[in-house]
Amino acid sequence: MAAAAAGAKAGCMTTTAPAARRVTYRAVLAEPRFRLLFVTRSLAIGADTLRTVALSMLVFAVTGSPLLAAVTYGIAFLPQAIGGTLLGALADRVRPRPLITAGYGLEAATAAVLAMARLPAGASLALVAAIACLTPVFGGASSRLMAEVLAGDAYVLGRSLANIAASASQVLGLAAGGATVAALGARPALLVTAGCHLVAALVVRVWLPGLPSGARPASQPPVSVLRQSWTVNRQLIADPAVRILLLATWLPPAFIIGAESLIVPYAAQHGFPAGSPGLLLACLPAGMIAGDFAAGRLLRPATRERLTIPLMMAAGLPLLAFAVSPPLPAAAGLLAAAGIGPAYILGIQRRFLDAVPTPVLGQAFGLLQTGLMTFQGAGPALFGAVAEITSAGPAMALAGVATIITALGLLPAFRK
Repeated sequence: MAAAAAGAKAGCMTTTAPAARRVTYRAVLAEPRFRLLFVTRSLAIGADTLRTVALSMLVFAVTGSPLLAAVTYGIAFLPQAIGGTLLGALADRVRPRPLITAGYGLEAATAAVLAMARLPAGASLALVAAIACLTPVFGGASSRLMAEVLAGDAYVLGRSLANIAASASQVLGLAAGGATVAALGARPALLVTAGCHLVAALVVRVWLPGLPSGARPASQPPVSVLRQSWTVNRQLIADPAVRILLLATWLPPAFIIGAESLIVPYAAQHGFPAGSPGLLLACLPAGMIAGDFAAGRLLRPATRERLTIPLMMAAGLPLLAFAVSPPLPAAAGLLAAAGIGPAYILGIQRRFLDAVPTPVLGQAFGLLQTGLMTFQGAGPALFGAVAEITSAGPAMALAGVATIITALGLLPAFRK
């Protein structure tokens, strides 16, 4: 893996070389291909959030089962491990325009079927899970293309903008989801999500240039998608430099999501007003928006990388206070402060590009997303089980402890 990475550097130094000066968000948005990916992905994330809210409410209305309604929120996470493991190579082997278009098209078709076919709850969840298996492939292709069109620190700022837009889209999707379902009904709301994904697919198909697929070395014999996906994933995880960056990207968000999943029980256990869970749930993404903007706009590239571990610890420290049951205003402030910490990921972006061979960059991004979604699916289950034994506050504090321990464990590797 190290030899392949060394060979790849010669052809991609313009993409991964560290920037000598800060780049502005305006300069990043001036790149038309990034701008197109940025807008369509933001639209799709908002649509995904609306679909989750609408489908959860529909499933609960049909079945009356709180468990099935809760499963709806996480059904798109864990299946991504299957697609990322078995089909990840497609992100590099297929041209990006048809692949990304197909991804949004399938999402549109899925939402339309959920709205009109009146499937049983189990079949609806199975359909969402099946499409989620392909998410790492489409996401890997989009991330690879972003890394190819943005050089140096412009790529890091591009990821910062993508993170900000993702958090904002989720907040807007959650805020608008309930209102949309209340105004239109769950099934018409699902048709709205289908329309949003269809618009994204058409925009990509019409305006994204017909760029080539990822390059495969001429000396490499043809292999099946399954074999290449499995082999390259094993090589990436076996590479110490890549493995450290993967763990740094996967573990802290899993712990933070685990704490976030306990906000509703925490509010209920402490008798907060009826509208307080929505307020508290919005605090983390609001903090993430502020953290990503500040780190991307105000910090120089080298400073961002030096602050990777301190920011990681800053994501866990505010959660420790939940062990002493803070009141509503303090809880809101603590969650917003914890949301700033995930900006540490911006200090990892360029390192990840440098560590991964260019020919498998799309699959590497797919693996990154696969692990992130898998661990985020497992985090709520883990800390939810802890909350059953103790209560929500101590379990949230334990999530903070786990984040800090992870940061301290990664510190020696990042010092190198």
